[in-house]
Amino acid sequence: MATPATLKDTNLGRWPASKRQMGIGIMLPMAEHSSFGKPVQFKDMVDMARVAEDAGIDTLWLMDHFFFRPPVADPGTEYGVWEAFTSAAALLQATTKINVGTLVSCLGWRNPGLVAKMTETLDEISQGRFILGVGAGWHEPEYDGYGYPFDHRVSRFEDAIEIIAGLLREGRVTHHGEYFSAHDGIIQPRGPLGATGGSPILVGSSAPKMSRLMATYADAWNTGWHPTAEELAPMIAAVDETCKEVGRDPKTLVKTTGANIRMNHYTGARKNTIDGDNQAIADRLAQFREQGFRHFVAGIDECTPTSIEQLARIVELLD
Repeated sequence: MATPATLKDTNLGRWPASKRQMGIGIMLPMAEHSSFGKPVQFKDMVDMARVAEDAGIDTLWLMDHFFFRPPVADPGTEYGVWEAFTSAAALLQATTKINVGTLVSCLGWRNPGLVAKMTETLDEISQGRFILGVGAGWHEPEYDGYGYPFDHRVSRFEDAIEIIAGLLREGRVTHHGEYFSAHDGIIQPRGPLGATGGSPILVGSSAPKMSRLMATYADAWNTGWHPTAEELAPMIAAVDETCKEVGRDPKTLVKTTGANIRMNHYTGARKNTIDGDNQAIADRLAQFREQGFRHFVAGIDECTPTSIEQLARIVELLD
């Protein structure tokens, strides 16, 4: 098993620097049903991306899903989503400063060598602004709808992350796995981050086996969605302990989290929100920063150019 490359900066490593102690990202609407309030077209995504960039937001986050379908088929409740990696490439071309990442990409849906190659190409396109966020997946109807196997998702993730990390960090990998294999695979040419191990990898999970893989291979960890900072203390302690078990200094793992935030003209698409005026929301976000999180993902509802500008005013108060 490959070991993660040594992180040069014990606070950030390969993670993109921010002018803030806790960087701020937003989930960009990509679906027919979303906090945008109507089906999102790509021109809408570009408009929001450029407003976020001008407002000083650190990162745009893209979901990696094909569609959502409820457990019982109900006409009018299933909806589709634009594809994540092609959207990332186009958004990185449409912007110049803001980072773009996947939150998170299911590694069971694409060959891991292909994921590494796409990541390296996005690194080149963006000149170092892409973040590869990955997970094991969860929404079974997508697997069934597109013919992907739903079983052994964590074991498939284990094979995939070892291949991806080997290619990005070392430029070459051989791995004979039960679900994915690579035989002297290489990544060439390299993007600007290739010399330091490629694009940062984020893993979104807190399950025990996934946590060990995250502590072994990832630059960053994402907790998922939590409206209060206090509830995360046990998760932080467990992740820190897992890092120690695999021989890693917990300080080298960038901790990220996220929550939904109720903005003006709330659509109801995002539930379990942080509510209040701008100062109250900023005060709540400060509690996550005090817990040691280096990046916060805002799922704002509504999410439009106007509400992104409102988020920017909240971030000013936080700063």
